[in-house]
Amino acid sequence: MTWSFPVARILGSEVRIHVTFFLLLTWIGFARYAQGGTPAAIEGIVLIVLVFACVLAHEFGHALAARRYGIRTPDITLLPIGGVARLERMPEKPSQEIVVALAGPAVNVVIALVLVLILGGRADLASLEALDDPRTGLLVQLASINVFLVLFNLIPAFPMDGGRVLRALLATRFPRAQATAVAARVGQGFAFVLGFLGLLGNPLLIFIAIFVYIAASAESQAVGLQEVSRRLTVADAMITRFETLGTGAQVEDAVRCLIRTTQHEFPVVDGAGRLRGVLTRDALIRALSESGPATPVLEVMERNVPTVPAHGRLEDALRPLQEAGAPVVAVLSGDGRLAGYVTAENVGELMMVRNAAGRN
Repeated sequence: MTWSFPVARILGSEVRIHVTFFLLLTWIGFARYAQGGTPAAIEGIVLIVLVFACVLAHEFGHALAARRYGIRTPDITLLPIGGVARLERMPEKPSQEIVVALAGPAVNVVIALVLVLILGGRADLASLEALDDPRTGLLVQLASINVFLVLFNLIPAFPMDGGRVLRALLATRFPRAQATAVAARVGQGFAFVLGFLGLLGNPLLIFIAIFVYIAASAESQAVGLQEVSRRLTVADAMITRFETLGTGAQVEDAVRCLIRTTQHEFPVVDGAGRLRGVLTRDALIRALSESGPATPVLEVMERNVPTVPAHGRLEDALRPLQEAGAPVVAVLSGDGRLAGYVTAENVGELMMVRNAAGRN
């Protein structure tokens, strides 16, 4: 995610913090300082840090549950509106998706129960309205906020945890794409409600509404793409007209190709037409700046290029593009020669054409 940076690696997942998170810390610090001076400001910042520690634990609940089904979580990003665990994929079995979705709120339930026991049952939801009030006890607020996280995340609005449970339940009776579309519409409707409430005086709700709406739309499109990719072959989407670079080519040769074509990726092939790697536009520009135009492309190309056979299914090419973030998937003919390649951009163009033509 752009504008975020890594701070740690825990249990195989990279923990990242978005830069806007510090705007939240600053706002809480100033609000508390205005009400209670420096001690209140420090306590407010500590509270936010503890809240996001609970959010991080929530996301690791999802990650550990997903790991049970063989799904990795490459990274977890903390944002001012919460956390996002980027799973390689969501489990397609409804029962597994329910487990993964509920694992996050379950962590907050445990945290809230522990804090309530420590406090002797003094936590209450009214403390949520006093987030910026220094007179409210730190642990009381933290316990109440964890209760709120459970209740808020279980609202059946996709892509929140409750929405994922809704999608999973719908998927037991309807096709997954249809279940996702219904859950996404519910999520978008909820986003409009949040946005309206935000206009009445809470700007944070507006940001949450925007996030929910965009995420619901993106998830619906991703699942739709996944369903379509199972019915298409790689040949339906692959690029077949392209320029290649030889193993003896230099960066300056790639620059000329970049200027006279619309390609962003340049396959590097040997004399037999077999793929040796792919030079991406970003790698080309970086090499041109750092080592000069005479740099051999073999030194700066991407070598670990995923490949699929020309007769394979499109979903086999889509998986490394989505899950591993590969810039390109090479398509090989029966004799191992390069027949074409697939990128996320041209798959997206294929979907736009199909949607415009009314095909799904």
